[in-house]
Amino acid sequence: SNFQVYQSPASLYKNQGELAKMECSHSISGYNYILWYKQSNYRELVLLGYMIAKTANPEAGFDIEGDANAGGTSTLTINQLTPNSSAVYYSQQIHVDSPDTVPQ
Repeated sequence: SNFQVYQSPASLYKNQGELAKMECSHSISGYNYILWYKQSNYRELVLLGYMIAKTANPEAGFDIEGDANAGGTSTLTINQLTPNSSAVYYSQQIHVDSPDTVPQ
């Protein structure tokens, strides 16, 4: 099986106060859950929100839109960039059997 996850852009340069968008898609059949994380200064990952199928649950200051199913694209938007926004952003695909299971 060929499981692939795509995230773009590889790097992004913006000014303070602007908004930034990044995308994640995957080809993993049956996986409908995308989680977005931020990592600053090589420290722990911070969850920015997640998307189950087409339902988004972003933290304050972020928007998540799109489709977390295979073949869809989830878009993370940082609404207002600050110096603190400079970080590495990760997306993760997981499979959840029970739809009421939510990462805490």
